[in-house]
Amino acid sequence: MTSFRTVRLLPLLLLSISIPSFSVEKPNVIIFLADDLGYGDVGFHGSDIQTPNIDRLAREGSQLEDFYSCPVCTPTRAGLMTGRYPIRYGLMRAVIPPQRNYGLDTSEETMADVFAKAGYQHRGIFGKWHLGHWRKRWLPTSRGFTQFIGHHNGAIDYFTHIRNGEPDWHRDHRPFVQDGYATDLTGQEARAFIEGIPKNEPYFLYVPFNAPHSPLQAKESDLAKYPHREGRPRIHAAMVDSMDQAIGTILEAAEQRGDLDDTFVLFFSDNGGVNNVASNGELKGAKASVYQGGIRVAAAAMWKNGGIVGGKRIRERMGYIDILPTVRSIIGVTDSPKNPLDGIDVLDAMRGRTKLEDRHW
Repeated sequence: MTSFRTVRLLPLLLLSISIPSFSVEKPNVIIFLADDLGYGDVGFHGSDIQTPNIDRLAREGSQLEDFYSCPVCTPTRAGLMTGRYPIRYGLMRAVIPPQRNYGLDTSEETMADVFAKAGYQHRGIFGKWHLGHWRKRWLPTSRGFTQFIGHHNGAIDYFTHIRNGEPDWHRDHRPFVQDGYATDLTGQEARAFIEGIPKNEPYFLYVPFNAPHSPLQAKESDLAKYPHREGRPRIHAAMVDSMDQAIGTILEAAEQRGDLDDTFVLFFSDNGGVNNVASNGELKGAKASVYQGGIRVAAAAMWKNGGIVGGKRIRERMGYIDILPTVRSIIGVTDSPKNPLDGIDVLDAMRGRTKLEDRHW
């Protein structure tokens, strides 16, 4: 006969087996942001461009099929960093051009600030900032990041790192001379950041690539992979391929560190692709438009020990403003944000465990 005590304990045991808690204490977080990548420019959307590392995130994690950004890049970066619509602080309508005396409002709390409050000592950004550079208070290491190597503006020369006749490559607050193709350097420095962190200490890594944004410049070794393409689409393909290689070297560093499974990894594009260069698949419109081709972007996430696994195709509408609220949930931040957030926590939706209510965007 089954005892009364066994009968009472059995449902609790079954509950603990069937519903995983997905609790990972202080997970690492890596966010990859492409620039001007088309919805149809990745392998998991049928492209001939070789993107095995981006595809891996979709295959082993979740493919985010209804993910939205802004039509151009500065607004997306601002909303990603704040969880708030950039129209609230004057960054909705355009990018920040070189030598402009404004930037992301310093009254806004950034994602890096949130990680700092959560006790993360290692908060790195490698690549394109594009949220203000005229004054020191707008630079990445004044906005919560502990390390930065990259460029303040967009559209730098990939080989010389020059924009508008001036070098634009920096380490933290200072100009930095470094030879190499910009996408390669971004991957190389992000990898070094991971390798320099003690294994028992978590980190936040933000990798906003310039690729495949213009100027259209690629290495010969990457161009050689796409002889069937011509002109600008061929260069574009080579640039996307190079970005994927950089993502691969960063993921490899996380794997060799031994805790990739404990790392939340997100990839998406800041806006849709450029007409006659990129492919937005069957979506209407392109970059700088509010048609689907301008704002619905290729995206994928993976967090194996956090339940984002199995190659699910997630069709819940989510986007750039939701990442900060979701990250707050992932790293266990429960206090009220400095400013009210427009985004929501979409972690369970990324896991495929819940439906999201329709929202006005």
